[in-house]
Amino acid sequence: MVPMTGNDSSFADRPTVAVIGAGPAGLIAAEALATAGARVTVYDRLAAPARKFLMAGRGGLNITHSEPRERFLTRYGAAADWLAPMLDAFPPARLRGWVEGLCEPTFVGSSGRVFPRSFKASPLLRAWLRRLDGLGVTFAPRHLWLGWDEAGRLRFATPEGEVERPVAATLLALGGASWPRLGTDGGWAPILAAAGAELRPLRPANAGVAVAWSETFRQRFAGEPLKRIGLAAGGRALRGEAVITAQGLEGGGIYALTDRLREELAAGAAVLTLDLRPDLAVEALGKRLASARKGETLSNRLRKAGLPAVAAGLMREAAPQLPADPAGLAALAKAVPVRVAALAGIERAISSAGGIAREGLTEALELRARPGVFAAGEMLDWEAPTGGYLLQACFATGWQAAAGMAGHLGLPTPNPWTGGWAAADVPGEIVPGGISGVETSGGERPD
Repeated sequence: MVPMTGNDSSFADRPTVAVIGAGPAGLIAAEALATAGARVTVYDRLAAPARKFLMAGRGGLNITHSEPRERFLTRYGAAADWLAPMLDAFPPARLRGWVEGLCEPTFVGSSGRVFPRSFKASPLLRAWLRRLDGLGVTFAPRHLWLGWDEAGRLRFATPEGEVERPVAATLLALGGASWPRLGTDGGWAPILAAAGAELRPLRPANAGVAVAWSETFRQRFAGEPLKRIGLAAGGRALRGEAVITAQGLEGGGIYALTDRLREELAAGAAVLTLDLRPDLAVEALGKRLASARKGETLSNRLRKAGLPAVAAGLMREAAPQLPADPAGLAALAKAVPVRVAALAGIERAISSAGGIAREGLTEALELRARPGVFAAGEMLDWEAPTGGYLLQACFATGWQAAAGMAGHLGLPTPNPWTGGWAAADVPGEIVPGGISGVETSGGERPD
């Protein structure tokens, strides 16, 4: 399929499509639809596109993850079987190839996460916007979506007043309800509920937790990292990192357990268990704690056993009177109970769970309650931990919705691709703006 551009003589005759939401899901769909032959306008409530995407890249843009398909899919929990065909059609290797097509080489970090070589979101976004401009995609900033009028036209609030726009098809890619100051406030939920869409409540995901620390612990340890620890909640155990905050705990290890902690809190009480020396069995740790010299302080014994002051502080939060015997100390260090009071509010969460239910969508991600309207990204009812999984699913669902919209409009379907996940297995298939699966051999950079 030869990409069509805004300079085509047939441009005015092409079907008009609205993409509402200028994040990754909306922009990849806009690119695919414009390539397929649609006349695309991207509407967004903010003055500039992809604000949350840029925010995600402030600490290094983690676009996807390199782990095998079977493990990768488990990161999506109950939604894994629903998302699997979409992730197979637009897997990590394809996303890496798409980034390469924007002249941004990628690399795999020591944790398996994948980054653009620049380590930033802004160069990637600039190149992407140039590509979209060349495809004839137009942008309408400061357009707040209000729903539909009686004639089925899209309604928007703008600085100049309300406007209506007739379109042949619509993609909703408005995000969830986290980071509302970046445009994702869940304001679309009442509109879709009124239209008969099946929704699940929006809840925080990848969120920190509130813990009632003692004042002494808070003042001494707020800001201290917890590296290479074990964490467990709700029957799930993992290794990760966290940070002590004045309010509780933050960090990737905490975020990966948000769904379990959320379920436990809904049931009445939530306890997070920390293993402060996951590399040692409890017996081995007990032997280290027992080998103290005469007169040695407890703090020094703990430190020599690899339990620094912050670890000792956590143990004292759980048991103000620490066990006197080495075996008891070791058992506590390997399973420190931390009572979680609450999750951080959704406005402070990295992402959100809930949204448009699977049952309310066709396989093409078209709303059953509103034919001709499709949805993608974090609006859908799925969640995943940080580590590249969120962006990957946003791209994959955006691509799926674009394919569905192309079929609805009678346009050529964006090129299907069902090869393996490893970049080495990717055929040289043309995708909008480049070749999928291009792999560079540059060295790694620390995460």
